[in-house]
Amino acid sequence: MKTQKKVGERFDWNLCLILFLFFLVSIVTIASAQSTDPLGVNYALKQGIFYIIGAIIIAVAMYFDPEQYRKLSWFLYLVGILLLAFLLVAPSSLLADPKIKSWYYIPGLGSLQPSEFMKTFLIILLSRIIVEHHEKHQFKTIKTDFWLLGKIGILTGIPLGLVMLQPDLGTSLTFIAIFSGMVLVSGINWKIIVPVFGSISTVGVTAILMVIYYPSFLEEKFGLVKYQFDRIYTWLDPYNNPQGEGYNLIQAMTAIGSGEITGKGFNDKEVFVPEQHTDFIFSVIGEEYGFIGASFVISLFFLLIYHLIKVALETKDPFSSYVCAGIICMITFHVFENIGMQLQLLPITGIPLPFISSGGSSLMGSMLAMGVIFSIRFHHKTYMFSSEKN
Repeated sequence: MKTQKKVGERFDWNLCLILFLFFLVSIVTIASAQSTDPLGVNYALKQGIFYIIGAIIIAVAMYFDPEQYRKLSWFLYLVGILLLAFLLVAPSSLLADPKIKSWYYIPGLGSLQPSEFMKTFLIILLSRIIVEHHEKHQFKTIKTDFWLLGKIGILTGIPLGLVMLQPDLGTSLTFIAIFSGMVLVSGINWKIIVPVFGSISTVGVTAILMVIYYPSFLEEKFGLVKYQFDRIYTWLDPYNNPQGEGYNLIQAMTAIGSGEITGKGFNDKEVFVPEQHTDFIFSVIGEEYGFIGASFVISLFFLLIYHLIKVALETKDPFSSYVCAGIICMITFHVFENIGMQLQLLPITGIPLPFISSGGSSLMGSMLAMGVIFSIRFHHKTYMFSSEKN
């Protein structure tokens, strides 16, 4: 076994190019979106600074090889849990928003959302748990698979519970997506997976139907309040409350549709969409660059996912493969949910579009995940007598 000697050959230039294209799309789109911001903040400049910080994060992450990440997995996980737990009891002076306990306030930097980093920490730990489980139980049984499912569920459930208490629905759903993806690739018997996921799907569909047809029952029996159902109602019929909960969705769909094939051009927006530089950034792309521009951005995400799948298949280290799989699930869900919610395919949950939406924590969390991918490629091992050519 040997490691490639030339640094240039070990560096993932393809991934670097993809991220650079995301950087260009992000800066140009945010520069246009911020023109409608009432505060006049230069979000494009801030995004550029966060990209520089993200590049530093990638450089630091590349320093550690996959085996070191495996050894540090419990430490990273516990640090993330402590940061999430302290949010719930921290004094207001340390929080960016005392009502929604999701961000720490850091003077000079702004807000920092630990859940964005916790996603990658969780993926790293779950990858280690799966690998060690298979090393210990080389002969699988229903019992050992149930035990693995239980371990994945417990480790995911802790940060998931803390995030739900903030409350942050979008991030909570991301943790569920990571859990689902890791379970699917973990090798657990389908005789377990099908009933478990079938039951979860049944509960979810039943809950939505109860919200639609029997909201009073949920209010009486579970103490839920009517406004908590508004996202479902808005998703199904935004025009029922066009000046209230449905306003953002209606404006986003109108903006995207008005772009038609080629779009209106840079900074030629005519439809006002609130928070357009963050969660609704895709509506800027759809309106200004039309179907062609939107397709280019979606294709860029497909290219990223394809590249990550290729990295996962090429690595000979099971731990690294599971890490890649978890990151693929995380990014895919983010993209699907963010774009889907602006097209009324999914409920609005406040999830940013990775690498494009304005936001320091989201971008730095995504760049941390990419840093781990860069590390996997940089420290990739080749084997004597292997037919693989790098």
